[in-house]
Amino acid sequence: MNLQRRLALAITLVAVGLGAGHFVQSRSAGPAAIAGKAQPQPIKIEQLAAEADLPAPSALPAASLPTDAKPAATAPATSVAPASTASACPEQLELMADENAMIGITLSAPCRADQRVVLKHAGLAVTARTTANGALFIDLPALEVKAKVELAFPDGEKISAAIDMPDAAAVQRFGVQWLDADAFQVHAFENGADYGQPGHVSAAAPQRPAPGMKAQSGFLSLIGDASVDLPMLAEIYTFPANGGAEVVVEAAVTEDTCGHELLGETISAIGGQVAINELTLAMPECAATGDIVVLKNIVPAMKLAAR
Repeated sequence: MNLQRRLALAITLVAVGLGAGHFVQSRSAGPAAIAGKAQPQPIKIEQLAAEADLPAPSALPAASLPTDAKPAATAPATSVAPASTASACPEQLELMADENAMIGITLSAPCRADQRVVLKHAGLAVTARTTANGALFIDLPALEVKAKVELAFPDGEKISAAIDMPDAAAVQRFGVQWLDADAFQVHAFENGADYGQPGHVSAAAPQRPAPGMKAQSGFLSLIGDASVDLPMLAEIYTFPANGGAEVVVEAAVTEDTCGHELLGETISAIGGQVAINELTLAMPECAATGDIVVLKNIVPAMKLAAR
């Protein structure tokens, strides 16, 4: 099943553009090397053939990163459901501009208890689940200055709201999104760090700042609820203010992924401009189960002018 069809089943957007050219390696992994867990120091590195005919992603424009900038005071944006449903069961979506260019999302939908919800923002599409009271509390990394967030419900109804996110103009982000078992992992190595060392940012050590606190380094946002049907998940890395980080994308060779072609999308955002590219990776056969495929040079050239 191709990516477009699979994402259509999950109520998401059609992929835009071609896959980014990349350099592929494989490394051995211990028993703990599975999606969402810490990755060990590579024992063996072996270069694999990559798709040479794919064009490299174009560079995104530079952006200035203020070191001590505070989020602009932005009034929360609120949206209510269409009149057809509002009278019988009111629904309200509220957005807040949080620290580190994060969008705080609050949904109140009493008649939508324990439902699968698809959140969309600037090409990012992930799943979530409402509470037993029909509420949802989640945050997303802002990818655009004029940020719009849309929530889609299983019955096809949608609710959306928009908010100004001026801090997104001074942030650069890179991530990967995928559907179901086609899992990818983002790893960032700050200040020359190696696997497992301080400065190695991953799902096992995301370095997310405390709520309301300004980030002192890069951090990783793990987005999406894997417990719903056809889960749509993403990992988005926010670069540190000095831009000093090497970022790679990994995919674990598991019983679910071996011998298959993984499909996903890369997301790059700098200065509030977003680029999305389809990502296709042919996984090794099942004899390589336990290994990890490492994609290097997949992050677009991002020029940074810190001040």
